[in-house]
Amino acid sequence: MTASNTCRTTATRARIAAVGAIAVAGSLMLTACGDQTSSGSKESTGTSESSAALFSKLPKKYQDSKVIKVGTDAAYAPMEFEEGGKIVGVDPDIAAALGKELGVTLQFTNGTFDGLISSLNTGRQDLVMSAMSDTKARQQGLDDKGKKVGEGVDFVDYFTSGVSLLVKKGNPEKIQSFDDLCGKKVAVQRGTIYETTFKTQATKCSADGKGKLTIEAFDTDAEAQTRVKSGGAVADLNDYPVSAYIAKTAGGGNDFEVAGDQTDAGPFGIAVDKDNAQLRDALKEAVAAIIKNGEYNKVLEKWDVKNSAVTEATINAGK
Repeated sequence: MTASNTCRTTATRARIAAVGAIAVAGSLMLTACGDQTSSGSKESTGTSESSAALFSKLPKKYQDSKVIKVGTDAAYAPMEFEEGGKIVGVDPDIAAALGKELGVTLQFTNGTFDGLISSLNTGRQDLVMSAMSDTKARQQGLDDKGKKVGEGVDFVDYFTSGVSLLVKKGNPEKIQSFDDLCGKKVAVQRGTIYETTFKTQATKCSADGKGKLTIEAFDTDAEAQTRVKSGGAVADLNDYPVSAYIAKTAGGGNDFEVAGDQTDAGPFGIAVDKDNAQLRDALKEAVAAIIKNGEYNKVLEKWDVKNSAVTEATINAGK
């Protein structure tokens, strides 16, 4: 699936109504329309091409262009979102640090989440960096029913997170676990692992005779949040750092809260086409380098997500 050809506004992509002004490493500039908006970090090269530590490890096409194209869905604060005409967040800041090691610009382009992997397979993007969970299904190109739908991708893992339920402030339905969702309606972003998680829970609810779990899927998580806020659904599902950020900031902290405990922790990966192993391996070395030199921890401290840090770069560690 490719992204639509309709220009979307910042409002439709934003996960929350108000986010503080943020200075982002690399000053990612927003440029485009069509189905996407692009941003590139002019400072992400950091050093000249000849002296950047890992420049020589890149395929020649990137040495020549000095650009690696990155697909993202910039509607997922604090991982990536639009603010003041820029794409900012954890992933863009990590990308800027990686760019310094590689001696190239990591140029972000905004699109819909469920079209990001296909953008790799078609060559429209070189990487996907969008808080994407590394899963065996994505590695193998399988859909949520186990059907082969693509060639799959490789992941360079750089972050870890569990998932948490996001409910209306005050938790009027007293949701504390997935089993509490049986017989109710939930909202979620289409094409994410969270939709798959809800589908698995729906099957369990039916098998246990606890009532049907109804799932409403939306193009963006902002739409799912609106549904929960209005009372049309009892919960949304997100990665813990995202749920915590939304609960803290949306409506001044008065719209949502996190319900229950964080569960199912797993890695986020930077997706690379399987035919681009040289880029994948260079990227792994760059992730290892920023972990070692401390730039990685600086980014996580800035966004208050240190509990999601990894200690080493890995490839395809997801289950």
